[in-house]
Amino acid sequence: MCGIYFSSKMYTSEILQQKMQRINFRGPDFSAIETIDNTVVLAHNRLSIIDLEARANQPFHHQHLMIVFNGEIYNFQSLKIDLQKQGHQFKTTTDTEVLAALYLQHGKNFLHLLNGMFAFVIFDKKTNAIFAARDRFGKKPFYYRLQNNELECASQPSQIVIGNQLKINQQAISQFLTYRYIPEPASIYSDVYKLESGFSLSYKIGENKINLEKYWELPDNIASYNGSYDDAKIELENLLADAVKIRMIADVPLGCFLSGGIDSSLIAALASRNITQRLKTFSVQFDESEFDESLHATATAKYLGTNHTNIPCQINDGIELIENFATYFDEPFGDSSAIPTMLLSKATKQFVTVALSGDGGDEGFFGYNFFHTIQQAKWIFDVPFPLRNLMAKSLQPISNKKISSIVRLMKMKNENDLVKNIFELKSNGLAEKQSTSAFYDFIFNNKKTGALQKALDYNIKFWLNNDSNVKVDRASMSASLEVRSPLLDFRVIEFARTLPTSFSFENGEKKKILKEILYPHVPKEMMNRPKRGFTMPFELWFRNELKELVMESLSNANLKKLPMLDAKNIHQMVANHINGKENNYTTIWNLMVLMNWMKYNKGAI
Repeated sequence: MCGIYFSSKMYTSEILQQKMQRINFRGPDFSAIETIDNTVVLAHNRLSIIDLEARANQPFHHQHLMIVFNGEIYNFQSLKIDLQKQGHQFKTTTDTEVLAALYLQHGKNFLHLLNGMFAFVIFDKKTNAIFAARDRFGKKPFYYRLQNNELECASQPSQIVIGNQLKINQQAISQFLTYRYIPEPASIYSDVYKLESGFSLSYKIGENKINLEKYWELPDNIASYNGSYDDAKIELENLLADAVKIRMIADVPLGCFLSGGIDSSLIAALASRNITQRLKTFSVQFDESEFDESLHATATAKYLGTNHTNIPCQINDGIELIENFATYFDEPFGDSSAIPTMLLSKATKQFVTVALSGDGGDEGFFGYNFFHTIQQAKWIFDVPFPLRNLMAKSLQPISNKKISSIVRLMKMKNENDLVKNIFELKSNGLAEKQSTSAFYDFIFNNKKTGALQKALDYNIKFWLNNDSNVKVDRASMSASLEVRSPLLDFRVIEFARTLPTSFSFENGEKKKILKEILYPHVPKEMMNRPKRGFTMPFELWFRNELKELVMESLSNANLKKLPMLDAKNIHQMVANHINGKENNYTTIWNLMVLMNWMKYNKGAI
């Protein structure tokens, strides 16, 4: 895990140092900046994971190539063997050198061979051009800016800000207020972009154009699996076992996040089979019992025989992380589970440098509660639309929340509208709704998929890329901790896509096949409890200990900086939350994040 930088724009050495120091937390073990012929700059902050020797430091030279690389290629050892058979020689044991050799052997047509999380830039001294790419699910960040025939690429946008006057992207503010994140390829700055997940970038030095190519997309092989359910279970467990095994390659201590839920318990169980000593596991502990999962995690750890640590989280920890949030996230980011993830990462780093996580189980195997909503509401479309519309008009005058939901459902023309509505209901509603046609085209033009699969695809393509993986990257990197997610192995996601929906979601049971793979390792009765999200007690804290911080953040003076917001309505919403009439903590948190970002960036808006 590291921080990377490339530029064909020349800066002073002082500014370049500032750019890399700004993200020192991403790679505190070694930092280097190299300028080539006063034409290009490559720089790297290293978090040493594989081959800890100085020979593996970056920028890395391999024949006429230079590379800066952030991430891990989990199958690099098998790729290296294939390259050696073709005559390539290696001087390190790193995946970085394997990446460079793959480019020499195949040109840009090697990305499909990679199993990993990555963002990298390769500079070819012979062609005076670069080739860059980002992994399939956006687990590693990549920002770029092309201006006046000069290109900058970076791990985080704050690196590009230093030495430039950048304009704020006002539409991105509205997107954040709608979705709680800024969807790729946009960023908070008008002319800074995210390289989209599953894309590569090519650029000839001195030109004012770049070439973007998509090298991966969700495969169009829905429910194509021909084997039995038991066959699928065996095949999936073998895939998961290998995904875990190749993610345990490291020259530094490794552990595992363990909440006691299905996904993290499965990963911990599989990981425990690959080591002779007790696996180190970690979870967060809250004083507020309704938010605390540490008892479940402890029980699971005891059953698996892991060396477990519960990390207490109290109000002062939350305040400290809130105050420093913008330092690490660089853009407004509204997923409040980022705070406990930061806390968990910070404490875990005291014991290990690499942690496995259970991220991806919900996205690949129908784990979210909204799948129930979709399943339960599908019956309505058996009623002809004209009749439904007539019924909706007759019910509309009734003032009742449940009736209003039914009316809204009856007015939907088809299942596509149902899925769109599910995700629109998850938005804040603080700003005018953004155009989502580009989001939906890929998902809803696919006639092979039903409502459940469309919702799953949306979650993978947009929420996973823009929210969950961003959260894990920034939160873990804030503590210089590398997090690896076996359930997000692209082979697992692609295999899950071939399975009939009923293998994962049947009669209201979510993640069925994952559970049945887990139960031989951890008894079913230990897992039999309602799903709970990874959240902090903000709902309670905003009414009590953090009440003054909320009022200060959302003062009239601060809200006036955003004329798109209705200060009166926001103050009423806050009052309703504090008085216990409503639970508005997610909206309050989003507004606080935005105000905090503005303060950190000296009133940028």
